This record gives sequence, structure tokens and C-alpha cells, in this order.
Amino acid sequence: MKKQIYIVTGAAGHLGSYVVKELLSQGHEVRAFTLQWEKIPSYVDENRDHLTRYAGDVRYAQSLDQLFENPDDAEFTVIHCAGLIGISLGKDQRLYDVNVGGTQNMIAACKKHHAKRLVYVSSVHAIPILPDGQTMKEISFFSPEKVIGYYAKTKAMATQKVLDAAREGMDALVVHPSGIIGPHAPRSGNMAQMMNSFLQGRFNAIIKGAYDFVDVRDVASGVVAAAQKGRKGECYILSNRVVEISEMLNELAKSSGRRKPRIRLPLWLAKAAAPFAELYYKMARKTPFFTLYSLFTISNNSLFSNAKAVSELSYKTRSLQETVADIVSSMNGSLKKKLR
Repeated sequence: MKKQIYIVTGAAGHLGSYVVKELLSQGHEVRAFTLQWEKIPSYVDENRDHLTRYAGDVRYAQSLDQLFENPDDAEFTVIHCAGLIGISLGKDQRLYDVNVGGTQNMIAACKKHHAKRLVYVSSVHAIPILPDGQTMKEISFFSPEKVIGYYAKTKAMATQKVLDAAREGMDALVVHPSGIIGPHAPRSGNMAQMMNSFLQGRFNAIIKGAYDFVDVRDVASGVVAAAQKGRKGECYILSNRVVEISEMLNELAKSSGRRKPRIRLPLWLAKAAAPFAELYYKMARKTPFFTLYSLFTISNNSLFSNAKAVSELSYKTRSLQETVADIVSSMNGSLKKKLR
């Protein structure tokens, strides 16, 4: 049997690092691809002697060849997590270059070096939204014209490129996580920033809205299961359940001992203020809690079915209570380190 090596792009990111952690916990050899300045987080602490870090950028095809150096005639399974998340409606060339161009480069590298399998981490945002009350399931064709927001459009384009490669013979498949939350989330994310601000007493408002939120550790396990058991050319939704923003904040209050939020901010007022908030935070070089796009997201249907992943990948999810408790613990730990 040939030696098996996993290549993980975006390995320093929130999901990518947990995918690396999951693979290392199973005893696999991992090649972690990061940007030059990034480091693999310290919570990826098991079997690090099986981990090799490579620096580069998925936007530049030539930087990918190093990942496939193969003196032992090993087989490579590639998990492509690298991507940019955008929470504004407008076009952003960086999103296209990383999400679409980077994925195209990874497909080409897998073909060039005869990778055994490619798993692409897409998003549920690539799936067209159905009317309220209807459950969204896996689809087989993706079009940027059928989704709203430039981030969603780039993920739809990249997903279709992967499925096209599968139809042309490559062993490739796709996973679609919903809204990822969990311990050690980067503060650049709007949900993580909102949670951190709440825990520090700087945010105490409830906005009506909801979304399907899933623990990063459950998604990571689902991604690895897809790499090991998923079917070529298939898509798998890795979601959990719809959570009201009020429920999320109440759980944060319960786990942290803080008072429940009492101010209710009407959605119309939040939408009216969002453009000004986006401008302010852009000038301050920070991520806003809410934008017009994120408000659109939490005010629309987010009923996703993970039944296919449960059936074929033995996909499992944990409770919101456990996730929030671990988020509070990790954020409090980070705050204590800063105060030392």
C-alpha cells in the first residue's frame, strides 16, 4: 500500500487548522499550506512531528508545486480550505483571485501531480436561497447568477469548476459548511467580534434574525470524513440547525455569567445604519458586526439539510450550549493572556 499524505490549504485558518488537528489526531502525515506570515495555531498540539508547513499563496500556481514533492511515491489527498470570506455585497477582486483563481490553480496542480483526491470546501452560500420554510439540499449545478453577494458568487463559480473537473475524470468532491463558529475563531470574523464585544460588555443589543450555525470542530470532522468516505463528484452540506441571534446571545450570557441583552434593535434600523457602520469600520480597518449582506443573510431562509452527510459520512454535530461554553472559555483565555 502506498504512503498517504494529506495536503491542507488554508491550514492556519479557523477551519483549516481544525482539519489539520483532526488529521493529526488520526495519525496521518499532513502538509500544511499557509501564507508566508501565518503560523499553525498552538491548539494544533498533537502529533506535530507528522506536520510539515509550506508557505505560499494559492493565487500563484508556481507556489503549489512544492506541496507535491514526492520522493516516496506517496498518494496525495488535497483538502482545499483556503479562501476569503466577504460580508459586503460589492465586488472585491481579492475574493475572485483567491476563491476562484486559487481553486482553479489547485485543480490544475492536482491534475499535474496526479493527486488521488481533491476535497473543496465551498459554502452553503453557493446554494440558491429557497423561500421561507423550504429546506435547502445539495444541488448538482452552481451559477453565480442564482446567488446574492459577491462572496456567494465566487464560491458558486469555484464549486462548479471542481464539479466540472470531477465530470472530466478527477476524483473530486465538495463540502458546504454553514455558518462556522467555535473556539479560537479569529477576531476578524464578524460573529467572533460580536461575541467578544458582548463578553467585554461592549455590545448589548439583540437584532432579530437567525442562521444555521455549526461548530468548527464538527465541520472539520465532516471534511475529513468526506475525504475518506465521500463519493466522487458529490456535494455534502455540513450544517447544524437554525439559531436565533437572541438565543446565541442568551447562551453567551448563561456561559459567561453576564446579563442577558435587553436592547432590541429593529432590523429596519440596523439595515439603515449598516452602510454608515461599514464605512466607519473600513476606515478603522476593523470588521463590522453587521453589514447589509450579513443582515440579508440572517433575515432570510437558512434551513439546510445535512441528512446526506449524516447518512454517508456519519456526520455528527454537538449542541449550541457546548459550542458556546467552549467559545467563552477560549475567549476568556485569550483575554487573560493579553492582560499579563
